Order: sequence, then C-alpha cells, then structure tokens
Amino acid sequence: MTAARLKAQLWVRAQMRLCDRAGLPLTVLRRGDPDAGTVILKVVGPDGRAAVLSQATSADGRLAWHRPLGREPVAEGEAEDYIARQARFDPDIWALEIMDRQGIYLPDGVVMEDD
Repeated sequence: MTAARLKAQLWVRAQMRLCDRAGLPLTVLRRGDPDAGTVILKVVGPDGRAAVLSQATSADGRLAWHRPLGREPVAEGEAEDYIARQARFDPDIWALEIMDRQGIYLPDGVVMEDD
C-alpha cells in the first residue's frame, strides 16, 4: 500500500512556509507540474556547496529522498547543471533552492543513503 501523496505545488507551498518560519531563504528555481511534478532540492550550506536531494518513494510507498550526486555537497554549478539536465529530461520537475547557512534544514520523509 502506498501513502497518499500531496500535490507538488501544495508541498512546495508548505516548504515555503516552513522555511520562512525557520528563517531559511527559499527560492523556487523551476515550477513544474502543479499536481504531480517531482521535486529536486538544492540545499546550500554554510560553505557555499550544495546538497542535492531528489524526491523518491521508499519501499513502503512513503515520501523519500535520494542523493543523485552523492552524499557530499557539490559546487553550486554542478548542482545547477544536474537540475538543468533533469529539466530537459522531465519538464514537469520542480526545483527549490534553500539557503541553509546553519545546517538545520531537514526535508520531510527519509533520506535514503547509498550503501
């Protein structure tokens, strides 16, 4: 059984409010399909490097995230290139940039770690 999924635009709006309350600037880099677009997060840390998280589904059908560029943050340009490649492949994606200089942002759902 899979968990009900929030529409992408609603999920993005919720993240905007949560980040605003936490004092974390959030920018929508790309607007995708309002109902079913996949979300990519670019989380810029205190060193200016970016962690990239791409929305996925866990084995039990819940919201999850994977790290398509690896566990370690990358240069912002590398993160932006990844988002551009994904947008060419899937024009329905959403891309969000979160400036997290304090290292406090945690996406809802599990972050899947590569073994």
